[in-house]
Amino acid sequence: MIASHEITAFPAIDAELTELRDAAQRWARLPVLAKVALLKDCRDGVYAVRERWAEAAIAAKGLRGTGLEGEEWISGPWAVLYALNRYIATLESIAKSGSPALPASRIRVRSDGQSVATVFPNGAYDRLLLNGIGAEVWMEPGVSVAEVPATMAPWYREENPQPRVALVLGAGNIAAIPPLDVLYKLLADGAVCMLKMNPVNDYLGAIFERAFAPLVDEGYLRFAYGGPEVGQYLCAADAIDEIHITGSDATHDAIVFGIGEEGAARKRAGTPLLRKPITSELGNVSPTIVVPGDWSEADFRFQAENIVTQKLHNNGFNCIASQVLVLPEDWAGTPRLIAAIEGVLRALPDRPAYYPGASSRCERLSQVGESLALGRTGEGYTARTIRHAEKGDSADPAFSVEAFSSFLAYVTIPGEPERYLSEAVAFANDRLRGTLGANIIVHPHSERAHAAALDRAVADLRYGCIAINAWTGVGFLLTESTWGAFPGHTLADVGSGIGVVHNSFFFSRAQKSVIRAPFAPFPRSLFGYGAALLPKPPWFVTNKTGASIGPALCEFEYRPSPINALRVALLAMRG
Repeated sequence: MIASHEITAFPAIDAELTELRDAAQRWARLPVLAKVALLKDCRDGVYAVRERWAEAAIAAKGLRGTGLEGEEWISGPWAVLYALNRYIATLESIAKSGSPALPASRIRVRSDGQSVATVFPNGAYDRLLLNGIGAEVWMEPGVSVAEVPATMAPWYREENPQPRVALVLGAGNIAAIPPLDVLYKLLADGAVCMLKMNPVNDYLGAIFERAFAPLVDEGYLRFAYGGPEVGQYLCAADAIDEIHITGSDATHDAIVFGIGEEGAARKRAGTPLLRKPITSELGNVSPTIVVPGDWSEADFRFQAENIVTQKLHNNGFNCIASQVLVLPEDWAGTPRLIAAIEGVLRALPDRPAYYPGASSRCERLSQVGESLALGRTGEGYTARTIRHAEKGDSADPAFSVEAFSSFLAYVTIPGEPERYLSEAVAFANDRLRGTLGANIIVHPHSERAHAAALDRAVADLRYGCIAINAWTGVGFLLTESTWGAFPGHTLADVGSGIGVVHNSFFFSRAQKSVIRAPFAPFPRSLFGYGAALLPKPPWFVTNKTGASIGPALCEFEYRPSPINALRVALLAMRG
């Protein structure tokens, strides 16, 4: 067990906040290229601690020797190196031309008038290493194609940017989240940051302090450690201008309205205690909608691995872990897919349920109907659990309680493909809690046959990220995408949160991001599936080379070159 960090005393917090206030004005006035230099130094710092970072997380989560070690490389140091490179490119473009580099040819208008920017791939290496992956950012309705550039990087257009100090309340699950949230507040919003580490993963704090020493040394970043009492003290501090939280809606509401009956009364009345802006990413009950089609046996196997990855990456401790699988009732493939999923669940190694409360959440969700529990349970483990749910059962907690564990439900919906798809979208929008991420799985033949219906489904889904044949976690990893809830939530009805992060083009009026991936992996993709060259993705829980491809990806991101790209590609082919 890795020891937790020593709690930061209130006098030390006060001193750090004074330092941040003094530094805020300097950051607001710091030339863009000076910010770029600091980011490059941070890139050196992250690369220097990459092994220590990954090994600490692997040990803390009990993954050593399991083949799942690659998760901590990819969703840890690699994700941050990737983000730093994209932010560096954006800031260099702003320094040169005043705006992020997004050619007009990459902005289009849909038939319904909505403007869409293609943000990935960018360059030859993207097309080589993630061939077949694409990402778009859809703008809010009413933003014309001509207006899109003016919505990018608004802070850099301010003549007299005001100094600001932001409190970032770090997540405890995915290691990259706290530094990525800090980078966004610094670079998109212009606020220096106090990062309060989550007690679940505060063992990473010293590593982050070392990695981001260039920002710490200049006074632009400070760290605090402790539980709720430290968080409460920071939220109330006069030196804090704004707050960003990745966590639960319960924690958000406690910050905004207070706790107990008094807090509930304030929420009902719409009279918050908090008098400063707060943005948030709060998770949801994520759907995966399967479109019926003519699948081969290999398709069933691969998509079962895809779905199980969506559920069990990081053992289900993800804000966008798939929780409700939506299946066509009239499709002969539905029982075959369920059987294939159960087969993958059986074959996976047991892993510790390191996040607090996992067993009780999984048990609560499993008590409705009959569940199939696979793998070890008890003594720090939670079984991989799947069960059928009735879509009309409004009392089923699977639709309203975020599992944040290894629990997966599935529902069936009748109807021919286009009616089914429309009903599935309505079910996801109206019955499932939250608006953060939704997944769609569709064979390319079915996509062509029902192109208009699928397009309408993507447009109608009220989620901040929609992944087609991918997992929305890819949208998290691609910094070019926006990451956050669908717009429209309020403090009193916060849903999956307010605002976005990542978003390396700094769009200020984005509605959602849409991610696409190949339906079949290379080389099978060459035979009627669109000819993409992406093999089994390295984030799959069934990938055999994760432990080696993670370090190789970090090496490539730090030193991009043909030889390092080839090394990654060769490892990927063995996955």
